[in-house]
Amino acid sequence: MVPVILFMAIVAPIWLVLHYRSKRQISQGLTEDEYQQLSELSELADKMAARIKTLEAILDAETPDWRDRA
Repeated sequence: MVPVILFMAIVAPIWLVLHYRSKRQISQGLTEDEYQQLSELSELADKMAARIKTLEAILDAETPDWRDRA
């Protein structure tokens, strides 16, 4: 009986506080800094995709069968 009382008096409240604190942080979404970093990464990914398309077009023009080698 004593372990149950100790659990309910000490462990359970701490557990509940930490649980709901983490739930609140998750529900708040992205911070302004995280949103800015995500935007920058998205722009970099778009630039990289454009570069890859350009490189593939150059390779297709110079060596048409380069895709079959890999």
